[in-house]
Amino acid sequence: MRSYVYRVGLFLFIFLCLIVFSGINSFAQDKEPYKIGALFSITGRTSFIGEPEKNTALMIVKEINAHGGINGHPLKLIMYDTEGQEQNAVAKISRLILRDHVLAIIGPSLTGTTMAVITFAQRYHIPLISCAAGVAITHPTKYWVFKVPQTDEMAVRKIYQDLDRRGLKRVAIITVSVAFGRSGRKQLLRLAPEYGIKIVADETFGPKDFDMTPQLTRMKATHPQAVICWGTNPGPAVVAKNMKQLDFNVPLYMSHGVASERFIQLAGKAAEGVILPAGKILVADQLPNSDPQKKVLLSYIKDYKAHYGTVPPCFGGHAYDALYMLKMALEKVGPDRAKIRDYLENIKGFVGIDGIFNMSPTDHNGLTEKAFVMVQVRHGRFVLYHY
Repeated sequence: MRSYVYRVGLFLFIFLCLIVFSGINSFAQDKEPYKIGALFSITGRTSFIGEPEKNTALMIVKEINAHGGINGHPLKLIMYDTEGQEQNAVAKISRLILRDHVLAIIGPSLTGTTMAVITFAQRYHIPLISCAAGVAITHPTKYWVFKVPQTDEMAVRKIYQDLDRRGLKRVAIITVSVAFGRSGRKQLLRLAPEYGIKIVADETFGPKDFDMTPQLTRMKATHPQAVICWGTNPGPAVVAKNMKQLDFNVPLYMSHGVASERFIQLAGKAAEGVILPAGKILVADQLPNSDPQKKVLLSYIKDYKAHYGTVPPCFGGHAYDALYMLKMALEKVGPDRAKIRDYLENIKGFVGIDGIFNMSPTDHNGLTEKAFVMVQVRHGRFVLYHY
């Protein structure tokens, strides 16, 4: 008899729990979704940047919704492919704002596409968190615009600090003729005198160029002590190969625009010895245990690898940081664009993939050059070169 009563009681308890859970779940599903927009370069020449951003965003949104959403509201991601084109970015942000009525926007992936859409974020009063590097995105500060990657100014400073440490003062630069390259070139020229560096050659290349030997031949004639190449793949890989072919044997520095395994794949043996500033994710397992980012980085890498079967490039981390910042904002202030903006502007001590963020009314990036480490290609892999 006791056994029967126990079984009946247990059955009733489980039944009631299921009813309560079902009611809670139904209530959560009835709540209006929080809509977030995303603009990534998913296809086209810069898909190696936008694809890991897309993958990361989808992974995080899935995880958030699996845990009940944000205060019971499902998170809905409305994502468009800019193909790395400025006109596409303008068309897609208009759609996100005027048709989809999103609360905030993550992206675009590139400096050029971001600069093309800033006026829309400002005009329609919508928070925009860019995934691009150009310092001009947030300097001077734009009221509704933020960014998560480290800036090109920070990258230049890290390179120049290393050159100064090695006593290398005569430097030749070669930059890609798109917004990312133009911004990097501007910082390279502007900051050189601060570090006692003389730019002895200043060359450019097109994003689709496949032979840089004319530019490199002119550069070699100036007898530089080091070369800095500023661009995104495939151009920098061509530069590395052409330098080997010309026996142009001086240290080669790259920008953070090639901070992925793709550069090593494209450049092959010519990548050996190349030095560049990079986010810590590239060498996460080599960081000291005292680094506050290490645990977050390793956890993200593990999750991404479980979902997609590969290690995430640093670019995916931009989407990670932006989405979690918006998650925190929505949890605290709800679906109010102005309050979301205010929350983002006051983020302090957020440990992300790109660094530890401390935003302010005068700093909508919130990072310092300490968010970068210097890495070097050795034996076909990136290793920590200078912490």
